[in-house]
Amino acid sequence: MDMDRNLYQNDVVFSALALQDADFNKHLKANGQLDFSNPEAVKQLTKSLLKRDFGLVVELPDNRLCPPVPNRFNYVRWVQDLLDTTSDSYADRYIPDREVVGLDIGTGASCIYPLLGCAARRAWRFAATDIDDVNLEYAKRNIVANHLRSRVRPLKTDPKDPLIPLDTLGIESIDFTICNPPFYASSSDLLSSAAKKSRPPNSACTGAEIEMVTAGGEVAFVTRMIQESDALKNRVQWYTSMLGKLSSVSEVIEQLKKRGVDNWAVTEFVQGTRTRRWGVAWSWGDMRPRMDVARGIYHLPKHLLPFPSETSFSIPKSTIDTVAGRVNDTVQPLDVQWQYRPQISTGIGFAKENVWSRSARRRKQQQGTAFSSKKPTSEDTMGESSDEDDEPEPALGFKLEIRQDEEADNMEVRCRWLKGGDHVLFESFCGMLKRQITSS
Repeated sequence: MDMDRNLYQNDVVFSALALQDADFNKHLKANGQLDFSNPEAVKQLTKSLLKRDFGLVVELPDNRLCPPVPNRFNYVRWVQDLLDTTSDSYADRYIPDREVVGLDIGTGASCIYPLLGCAARRAWRFAATDIDDVNLEYAKRNIVANHLRSRVRPLKTDPKDPLIPLDTLGIESIDFTICNPPFYASSSDLLSSAAKKSRPPNSACTGAEIEMVTAGGEVAFVTRMIQESDALKNRVQWYTSMLGKLSSVSEVIEQLKKRGVDNWAVTEFVQGTRTRRWGVAWSWGDMRPRMDVARGIYHLPKHLLPFPSETSFSIPKSTIDTVAGRVNDTVQPLDVQWQYRPQISTGIGFAKENVWSRSARRRKQQQGTAFSSKKPTSEDTMGESSDEDDEPEPALGFKLEIRQDEEADNMEVRCRWLKGGDHVLFESFCGMLKRQITSS
């Protein structure tokens, strides 16, 4: 199944949860609210939400972090969107049978991310690491209690071990990492942060220092991940981490840019009026996520946001068939792979280089077609990768969608960057397309 992405769009209604779960009802105050300063009440909220919404049961120790379910599920959903919009089917949607393997770095006692990931998607599997014996023992119990021993593999690690121990696990490659790193650089940093708060925290903190403090704080922790990723490269499709401070997002992105990463994504996790968290992801590959997935923090400086992977333009007073004809007349003569499906007014194409400039078109006329014109034929997905080993790797993959502008009597052509490492090439193609179609 694929869980409802709007499951926690609003704050949890405690009165409704109390009617559905007797154990939670015991902790509800007379005014229908929950005492978030009571660790037992906070733990029960987590247990009751996992039970009601995911069919999961968990055992949580008193002296370790109790994860807020809405925040953690929102993170899992974002990772799902990253993978769904960068799959080699180019379908931009959930493919139920796609097998996915993730690594949870620092899984905690709850083992929350593997449990949520496996509950939400049937073909997901995990490795889960932790440096703390208590956390790992409870994580193993929760794996067994939810019948996930065949899908979640726990691993005890040492602070000096790699954060992404693929070789130790005997795994050649995985699809993603997921991580909620320690926020604080020292015990005094943690205490100072708590003292500066103008009001009590929203929730009681039951975490141990080993979970909340690391040398250099969360930026140093994620920088280690970046350094390891530079060696692992495409053995992981998406490296991701949650961050507890907005300022950390900028620092992490600058580290990525220094390493030459040009494919990253950012987002903000907001649950009602509760605490905000942020997410950052990066890939050494050239599959580009959908723009709303990659650019989810709108108030970041422009240079810290990834290059926009989508653009659009309007054709006044026209029809889908007319615009589709113009699109096909423009793209089909080019030296590209191209498939257009009129049922959904969408086409996908791949080019090995700039084949739309005047010089490229003249060269084609002189030399003949150099790039295969074979077109994908799958009825279920678009742009499915070819099995031909001798075809050159495309420098640009793109999707074109034709839609009715709901607010005006216009047609809209949406251009999406699917694949490639050169945003100038994508811009050039979109500019050519717009000129050709709007002038015809």
